[in-house]
Amino acid sequence: MYLSFWRVLVAVPVLLLSAMPLAQPTMAADSARWIVTKPAWSETDEAAWRDFVAGIGAADCWTVQDCLKSAANPYRFTDKGTGLYDFLIDCADAPLVLRAYFAWKNGLPFAWEAEVKPLDEDGDVIENARDSDVRYSPHGNAITKRDAVPRTESGVNAPRLLQRLTTTVSTAMHRYDARTWDPELFSDTYSPALNREAIRPGTIAYDSNGHIALVWKVEQSGRIRIFSAQPDNTVTRGFLGHEYARTGPELGAIFQKYRPIRVVGAVRASNGALVGGHIEGTPNSELPDYSLEQYTGNPPTDPQNWRNAQWVWYDETMDFYTYLRAKMSFGDLTYRPLDELQSMTQSLCRDLHSRQRSIVAALDEGTNKMTPPERLPENIYGTDGLWESFSTPARDARLKTSFKQLYDAVVLFVKLDLIDAPRLEYDGEDLPGDMLSLYNREAASCLVTYENSAGEPVTLDMEQVSRRLFRLSFDPYQCVERRWGASGAELSTCPDGGAKTRWYEAEQKLRNQIERTYDVGMGYTAAELEKGPWGVRTGRGVSEPPNVDVRAYLEGAVRRYSAQLNIKPDIAKSVATP
Repeated sequence: MYLSFWRVLVAVPVLLLSAMPLAQPTMAADSARWIVTKPAWSETDEAAWRDFVAGIGAADCWTVQDCLKSAANPYRFTDKGTGLYDFLIDCADAPLVLRAYFAWKNGLPFAWEAEVKPLDEDGDVIENARDSDVRYSPHGNAITKRDAVPRTESGVNAPRLLQRLTTTVSTAMHRYDARTWDPELFSDTYSPALNREAIRPGTIAYDSNGHIALVWKVEQSGRIRIFSAQPDNTVTRGFLGHEYARTGPELGAIFQKYRPIRVVGAVRASNGALVGGHIEGTPNSELPDYSLEQYTGNPPTDPQNWRNAQWVWYDETMDFYTYLRAKMSFGDLTYRPLDELQSMTQSLCRDLHSRQRSIVAALDEGTNKMTPPERLPENIYGTDGLWESFSTPARDARLKTSFKQLYDAVVLFVKLDLIDAPRLEYDGEDLPGDMLSLYNREAASCLVTYENSAGEPVTLDMEQVSRRLFRLSFDPYQCVERRWGASGAELSTCPDGGAKTRWYEAEQKLRNQIERTYDVGMGYTAAELEKGPWGVRTGRGVSEPPNVDVRAYLEGAVRRYSAQLNIKPDIAKSVATP
């Protein structure tokens, strides 16, 4: 998800292609060459890019490399012998690498932000920001260098270029002011309008807390499906929600689209390659779907006043996320509670399987057998080294947020049903009972199995994970049982001694927290965590976790419906029982 802190501390330079050569992979010379033959991306190319991303998103694959090897990638047969799969791809890399890969396979031009530097509160570049991490700069970043695929007759070694991108780009490249335009140092992306014509597969979702995903599908109901890569090289899929928080335009969240570029002044070689020339980007003013709506609200206000923006849909004032769904839906905003409950639980199930792979990667590395440091990283959500690669605090926070969103959706559906809201599409007589039955079936069918420290399999279903959700350890130095929140007899095989046990207990308040805070110091010892005080801004976590108990809420709703509708007790009991 992130680069090493020291690689992005002041800037994120992409080295010249002739400098610091990487180890030469074994490859077929012709298939590995990237020769630019087209001066610009046509609408046909952009449509093919959207189809490419949609295919990757829908594929049953768990790493970017596996996705590229799968039937979802129409270009996979041309990759043999290129050495393409010899490097890892995390969240900051994935959108750019996939865009570059597609451009390579289609002879398209490609350029990128090669360096960014943080801005101060007056909008001036901080040249020597030794104490700043540009991934989380509070006032955004300035683009200070750009680079592009060389336009030569022989082209460039594409896999080596893609590998170089993975070692140099970061989420900092997306932390720029959406209002700015510079013809020389322009941003790779721009802020799109909030509608189905603009938010399409291939659109970037930028979380200013240091995460990036790609939109791969917009459902007819308006829900936006996304996928992203992780530091351990796995791919997760889900729905865009509150974890992608709005910011002011100076930080660039949430939506970004790739800016059209074109080669100007090149000559055509005998083999069709474009040689020389330079890259120009399309100004914001010439982009038909450029908009600051996600910052200004609707009706629009001053983007500087983004916190007070309002969202009105057919005379109804909504929060941003409900408004977004309304704008992205076909026709009127409607909820199909059973369909949505099923898709959300299935998405959660995929996230659990992805987390399972992440824990296995940490165990394979042997972090659970290592002695933990005396202090946590300065910030557990964005650091480097073993913690960055094998801990899961950010992943777990998003998982907990998804469980919370499932709970909130269920509560909303019951409330809408009670008032017979027209936007709720449900033809049955007992919505809580039907949702409870569906949830029980889906939760029971979602199984994750881990091998405990004694080498024995332990299988959990989704409901069991839900009940222990805030006990799941994000700490890579702890035993696998604690990584899965075990207690009682299940924990008896954990070999962790007193020091690790103390760390696990001291980190409980951090596990309770679903908000990710990247600008808060967390470099505490176990003793300092134990002392408190607690709160999101303390860096020590929060005292109590939010309620995510879907089953308990629905069982209570079934009982209330039984009383209100005078349903016989034995019928109500059968509805509430798995």
